[in-house]
Amino acid sequence: AMPSIFSYQSAEVDWCEGNFERSPVIAEYYNTVNATTLFSLLLLTPLNFLVLEEPAWLQLCLLLAGIFSMYFHMTLSYVGQLLDELSILWSLAVAYAFWYPKVYFPRFIKSRQHFFWLSGATTVVTTLMSFVKPALNAYALNCIALHLLYLTWRELKKCQDRRVHRMAAVMVMWWVLAISSWLSDRWLCGLWQAINFPYFHSFWHVLIALSLLYLCPLVIYFDVNYEMPSFRPKLGYWPSDSWPIVVPYIALEEPHKQC
Repeated sequence: AMPSIFSYQSAEVDWCEGNFERSPVIAEYYNTVNATTLFSLLLLTPLNFLVLEEPAWLQLCLLLAGIFSMYFHMTLSYVGQLLDELSILWSLAVAYAFWYPKVYFPRFIKSRQHFFWLSGATTVVTTLMSFVKPALNAYALNCIALHLLYLTWRELKKCQDRRVHRMAAVMVMWWVLAISSWLSDRWLCGLWQAINFPYFHSFWHVLIALSLLYLCPLVIYFDVNYEMPSFRPKLGYWPSDSWPIVVPYIALEEPHKQC
């Protein structure tokens, strides 16, 4: 019946944290609370979008991803699972469509507009495929991170700016911690339940948000080098480099000097 896809615990997947242990209306209390952390951290990303207009669409997608993540972990519903995963998929699609460097376009793609259509068609097909075996969706989405890391490595080989390399290293560190937490929750749940500490998926939400906070300015940095050659992008940290907790951002300087 149609209403069943909205019902609690109708999703194909569940996480290690016990359900309804701390609230009768929230299935996974700590996963839900830490999904709000993901949502809150992503509110900081507009600092980077002052540089370019197009990524406002990505900002909207990221905020929806945070909201849908909260909804999914609160209900563990089939609809919640798909909304969570598809919002992430479409966020990635928007990011690729706007920011994927032209030098890496397939040979048959002649313009950014053609790449938009390719990205859109690929995303529609992938969206339809996600309904076939939803339990595999999260693994497929995490695999996209490997391609992003490969692209980052390709760009770093052409860049001598130590600040860029340092920011990339911090981004990778947060990602490694995040994916380790995700896999630990998925594969070692019995162990964590035995020691009464099944909270690694909630760590994932915070750690992947921190990784994204560093990835966004990195991607914009490389994009400015390609698309706005009259400017020299410079990485900065708000409110100050010396603060222990900072928000990275991009500043534009003239004239352009080769990275």
